[in-house]
Amino acid sequence: MLSDKFTHVNAANQPTMVDVGQKVPTRRLARAHCRVVLGPELLGRVRAGELPSHKGPVIHTAILAGIMGAKKTADLIPLCHPLGLDDCQITIEPDGPDALRVVCTAVVTGRTGVEMEALTGASVAALTIYDMCKAFSHDITITGVQLVEKTGGKRDFLRPENS
Repeated sequence: MLSDKFTHVNAANQPTMVDVGQKVPTRRLARAHCRVVLGPELLGRVRAGELPSHKGPVIHTAILAGIMGAKKTADLIPLCHPLGLDDCQITIEPDGPDALRVVCTAVVTGRTGVEMEALTGASVAALTIYDMCKAFSHDITITGVQLVEKTGGKRDFLRPENS
């Protein structure tokens, strides 16, 4: 029966929010990343700041969007607890000759983890890069969205390198 395995389904097999009220608040960190493949020419233009936009420089705008996305995760993901993040950092750096690596690190002192915030932050930053670059090319892909690390709570997680 699914309700024995999934935390967001109750005994009657109905959606439910997980009650975290009895958990002890701990410092929790989650890191997620993804890759935005732009192609070498477009990547060069992004890095050089050559793309005109009323939104601002692509990288700076994507960083702001990723942080905003992480802060709004509970508004996007059903039954996700709203969290007051202690910190959220987005880094965007070249990843090979044709792509950018987007990394979101979210931190909270609370009763539930911040994995969804980290994943959302990385995804929204990547989508912002896509949005700002699509006028120049639609041959852009976002790949490898994944949790890289999680600490705090019941169990820690660390994805092996290169996976």
